[in-house]
Amino acid sequence: MHLNHGEATKESIKRDAVNMLMENCLIGLSMTAFCFSGLVLFFLPADPILQTKKLTLLFVMCFVLVARFLDAVYWRRNLRGRNYNPYPAFLRFSMGLFATGLIWASYTLLLFDSMGTIELAVTMVVIANMAAGGSTVLSPSKVLVAIYATALIIPMSLCALVYHDEFFVLGVFGIVFWFGMFASAFRYNNFFVDTVHLKTRNTALMEQMSIERQETEKVNTLLRQTNQQLDEVNESLEIKVSKRTEALFRLSNHDQLTGLLNRNGFIKQMSPLLDNAKALNGTFALLFIDLDGFKQVNDSLGHKVGDVILAETVQRLRKYCEKDHLGRWGGDEFVAVIPYVNVDTAKTIAQAMRSGINVPVVANQNQITLDATIGIAMFPEHGSSSMDLIQHADLTMYDQKRKQRGSIGVFNQTLFNQVKREQYLCEHLRYAIDNDELCVHYQPIIDVKTNTLSSVEALLRWTCEGENISPCVFIPLAEKSGMMPEIGAWVLNRALIDLSHWSGASEVCISVNVSIAQLLNDEFIHILDSALATTQVAPERLTLEITESVFANDEELVSERLQALVTRGVKISIDDFGTGFSSLFRLQNMPFNFIKIDRSFVQNGSEESDTIIRATLLMAKEFGCKTIAEGIETNEQREHLAKLGTDYLQGFYFAKPLELAELKSWYNDKN
Repeated sequence: MHLNHGEATKESIKRDAVNMLMENCLIGLSMTAFCFSGLVLFFLPADPILQTKKLTLLFVMCFVLVARFLDAVYWRRNLRGRNYNPYPAFLRFSMGLFATGLIWASYTLLLFDSMGTIELAVTMVVIANMAAGGSTVLSPSKVLVAIYATALIIPMSLCALVYHDEFFVLGVFGIVFWFGMFASAFRYNNFFVDTVHLKTRNTALMEQMSIERQETEKVNTLLRQTNQQLDEVNESLEIKVSKRTEALFRLSNHDQLTGLLNRNGFIKQMSPLLDNAKALNGTFALLFIDLDGFKQVNDSLGHKVGDVILAETVQRLRKYCEKDHLGRWGGDEFVAVIPYVNVDTAKTIAQAMRSGINVPVVANQNQITLDATIGIAMFPEHGSSSMDLIQHADLTMYDQKRKQRGSIGVFNQTLFNQVKREQYLCEHLRYAIDNDELCVHYQPIIDVKTNTLSSVEALLRWTCEGENISPCVFIPLAEKSGMMPEIGAWVLNRALIDLSHWSGASEVCISVNVSIAQLLNDEFIHILDSALATTQVAPERLTLEITESVFANDEELVSERLQALVTRGVKISIDDFGTGFSSLFRLQNMPFNFIKIDRSFVQNGSEESDTIIRATLLMAKEFGCKTIAEGIETNEQREHLAKLGTDYLQGFYFAKPLELAELKSWYNDKN
C-alpha cells in the first residue's frame, strides 16, 4: 500500500523504536528472569500456601519470558535490518511487557503481607532497579515506560504507605522515584525521537544525493558518448556541436519567450536553495504570481501584443529577484524565490512587484494596465519541498483571486484544510450516483385558496460516507466541477419516476430545480423528453425552477430553451426572485408561470420586505403568473402572506422535505 510522506515518516520512527526495544530485549529478559527467580527462590517460605503462590508466579513469569524470548528470536531472524511493518511487532512486545509488569505487580500485592523486613527491603531495591533500568531501555515509547514503571513501583509503594509503618518513608521515596523516572524517560524519549527525525532527514538527503549522482552519471555518460562521436569529425564541427548542446540544455530548462526558467528548470534550481536553507536553518518565501486581465488582452489584441506585455512584465519582476530565482510557471503565471525574508518582508516585496506591474505598458499603440494576484508560502513553515511550497502558494493565489483580484495572501492551514475538504467532496461526488448516496426529498406546496396540496418541490440530498452534506455545500461544488448536468438529469428522472408511482395523487404536480449548466447543455431537452416519455407523466404536471442567474448568461440561448420547454407544456418558475440579476426588460422576454418569493423577504417581517412582496405580487399579476412564497415557518407568516395575496405557500409550517414514503403518509393523513 502506498503511504504519503507523513505516514511513511511515522512508520519509520515506529520501526526504529521497535528495533531499539528488540535489540535490548534479551538483556532485559535475562535480568528479569534472574531477579524474579532470585527473589522467589532465595526467600522461599516454609508455608506451603505461600510457597505455592511464589512458585506459581515464577512459573507464569518463566512462561511469559520464554514467549517474549521466542518473539525476540523471531525478530532477529526475520525482521532485523529489513523494511517491515513495525506495528504487529510493537503490539507483541507491548503485550509481553504488560504481562511481565502485571506479574511483578501481582507478586507485590499477593506476597507483601508475608514478607519479612529483609525480604521486603531486598524486593523494593530489586523492583526499583528493574524499573530504573526499564525506563531507560523502554525510552523509545512513553506508554511502555508508563505501564512498566507503574506496574513495578506503584503497587509496592502503596502497600508500604498503607500497610507497613516501618517502610512508610520508602513508600514515599518510591512514589517520588516513580515521578523522577517519568521525567527521565520522557527526556530520553524526546532525544530518541529527535535522533530518528534527524536520521530520516539524513536518509532522505542521501537518497536525493544518490538520485542527483545518478542523473549526473547519466549526463556524464551522454557527454562521453558525445565526445567519442566528436572525435570522429573534424575540428570545424566541434564548436557547432557544443553550441547545439548548450542550446538544447537551455531549451529544456528555460522559457523561450521570456528567457526565464521554465517549470523543469525552476524546480531544479529550487533543490540547492532548499538544501542550503535546511543546512543553515534559513528561511525564504515562494511567491506565485498570476497576472489579472492578461487573458482578455490576449484574446482582444492578439498574442503579439500579449508577448510584448509578458516580456515587459518579466523585466519589471527581475528587479525584485536574484538571478535564476524567477521562473515562468505557464501562461501568465510566474514563481519567484525571495531568500532570507520573513512574512512581512515577503508581503512588502510582493506589493512592490504589484506596483511595478501596475505601471501601464504601451504595446503597438495600445496602453494596457494589468494587475497581479500573489500567493505566498514560507519555508519551512508552510512546506519543506519544492512542490509543497509551490502548491501551497498556488492555492493561496487562487483563493485570493476568488476573494479579491489584485491582492496578496499568505498560506494558512485553514485554507489548506478547506481545499482538501473540497477535493474530498468533489472526488466522492463523482461517484455519488453509482454509490447510491443521492436521494430526493419532497416539500409540499399548498394552495392558499383551498388549503390543499398543489405540488411538491424535489430537493436533492447527499449522504457521503454517513455524513449528511448540505446542498449549500455540494451544489456549488457540482456546478464548479461540471457535474451538475449529470446530477440534475438524475434528479429529474428520479422525481418523475416517483411522481409516476404515486397513483393516489394524480392531480399533484412536481417542481424540479434546473441549474444554468443544465439549461445550456445541448442534451438537456433530449433528457427531458426521454424522462417524460419513459414515466408517462404529463408535461403540464412538471414545473422547472430556474434562478435569476440564468439571465446573466447567453440570453438568446436561454430564451430559446425556455420557449422549447413552454412549447412542450412544461411550466417555468423563477426561484429566489429579487435576490439576483432579474430586470423588467429581461422578464418581459422570458416565458414563465410562477414567481417564487425568496424566504429572506418572508422571514424578515419588516415593512420594507412587505413592500418588495407587494411589488412582486403586482408584477406577477401584470405578467399573468402565480406566486409562491417559500420559508413559511409560523401561522402568523401563513396568514400574513395569504392576506397579501400570495397564491401558494411552502415551508416547514406545513412540512419539512420528506422522503417519498413519508410524503405519501403525510398526504393521506391530510386527506
